[in-house]
Amino acid sequence: MSVTLFTNGSVWPGTSKSPVQKAMAISGGKIVAMGEAALAISSDKTLDLQGGFISPAFADGHAHPLFGGRQSFGPQITGLETIEEILAEVKRFADANKDLEWIIGGTYDPAIDPNGNFDATLLDSVVSDRPVVLNAMDFHTIWVNSEAMKRAGVDTFTGELEIGTVVRRPDGSAMGTLREWDAVNLIMDKAPLPSMDREIRALEYSSKRYASVGITWWLDAWVDRGMAEAYLAAEEAGVLLQGVNLAFRADPRSWEKDLPYFLEQRALIEASKKNKNLTAKTIKFFADGVIEGGTAALLEPYTNDPCYHGMPVWKWEEMTKAVIAMDRAGFQIHIHAIGDAGIRASIDALEVAIKTNPSWDRRPTIVHVQLLDPADLPRFTELGIIANFGPLWTRQDPMQAVSSAPRIGPERTDRQYLMRSLIDNGTRVAFGSDWPVTSEIPLEGIAVPVHRQTPDRKPEGGWMPHEAITIQEAFQAYTHEVAFQAFEDKNWGTLAEGFNADFIILDSNPFEMDPHDVPKIKVVQTYRNGEAIYSQ
Repeated sequence: MSVTLFTNGSVWPGTSKSPVQKAMAISGGKIVAMGEAALAISSDKTLDLQGGFISPAFADGHAHPLFGGRQSFGPQITGLETIEEILAEVKRFADANKDLEWIIGGTYDPAIDPNGNFDATLLDSVVSDRPVVLNAMDFHTIWVNSEAMKRAGVDTFTGELEIGTVVRRPDGSAMGTLREWDAVNLIMDKAPLPSMDREIRALEYSSKRYASVGITWWLDAWVDRGMAEAYLAAEEAGVLLQGVNLAFRADPRSWEKDLPYFLEQRALIEASKKNKNLTAKTIKFFADGVIEGGTAALLEPYTNDPCYHGMPVWKWEEMTKAVIAMDRAGFQIHIHAIGDAGIRASIDALEVAIKTNPSWDRRPTIVHVQLLDPADLPRFTELGIIANFGPLWTRQDPMQAVSSAPRIGPERTDRQYLMRSLIDNGTRVAFGSDWPVTSEIPLEGIAVPVHRQTPDRKPEGGWMPHEAITIQEAFQAYTHEVAFQAFEDKNWGTLAEGFNADFIILDSNPFEMDPHDVPKIKVVQTYRNGEAIYSQ
């Protein structure tokens, strides 16, 4: 087999203390030599890096790429900063797509309004004849027009919801903002499902987009019925460029009857002769909601509502029972937990599963870990729990400063996203973008936990600078540590002899620049198994 040598640049093997190498040689989809050893072997082809930088390819340890692909077919409101801009884009899209029965899009920033509550009449002013549904950035909230509420019966709904709330105007009428499962599903259960062809096109869109930003593996952390089938169809159609692991969502009211379906889908994916990229190893739990929406589960009451502790998705005893059952079935556990009560309940459930079930290589993961009680910090290391963070959230952006901080007060605001403390205590920290909740581009997020500032460099010195990490640790969290989370740390995530040739070529060395300039770096090429899946 031919050997390709990459030289005249910097090659970083992939761990925070790894020395940078001068060269790398690959053959047959594998790395065959590094550094001086690579320069010493006979090569058939030499690629001049021209001073560029090679790193292990990025891997996204928590994302929703099918949702991201679906959004590409709707109004493009992500990043818009005013209600007026959002309304103009919804109108533009509606006028250009008069045949669509429903208009579904996202994601809007709920911090545009300090309370995150948006009125249906605003959307009515631009589209009143068809339902409009817009997802908030947190994907726990939707903003809809009056026609959507009318078709779903929300305008006349007066019942109680177990998980969720319909925001109401002072006169008791539904406003148009709905939060969490039961409320959101009042609307979405009436919306038409995408066709399989469109699902395949959505995944093709996301796969190409991910390749262009250097990602060669992702975890889809929210897979409901029909979505695994779409992924398998996309894989059999040959549109997936990356490795993908699916995390089936465990519902607190149907998990027992859903478990056979999860097992069936896992078996179908493993048995498919056309499948080279898909696995289905994981179960996703939502322990709670989000702080900015007032639905994260807190140990102490919300500052702005002293009688309210949030909205757990599960009764904790039931979640523990479900975690034990899913763990016993050989699924990796992946839990969304944001509030300190939600995090503690998640750790408790995992601890019981570990003590109850036979020993195996579990690699359980708690994702977001936003508000962590110090008493629970050492338990991550003690129990072998991976902490997966979205790096873009480690700054005081409007979501944090306007929507979250007033709900929890200064003391709790200043103990969020304790990456440094967890790493120093020996916890494995991995990154996930949560796309389309935040940007899917690793280079946009990777330096934020290093400087912990907004793009305009505020606050001076960074937010909670004692919790900052190094740029090498941030790269490791988006590469090597996600490989560990994926049970693939012996195959990729590190550049060393015998590992898969999964790597990216960047036009600049991120370790030799101001961290604020890292987002300006360009991905020149993305390689998976020695083949370029993206070239600039």
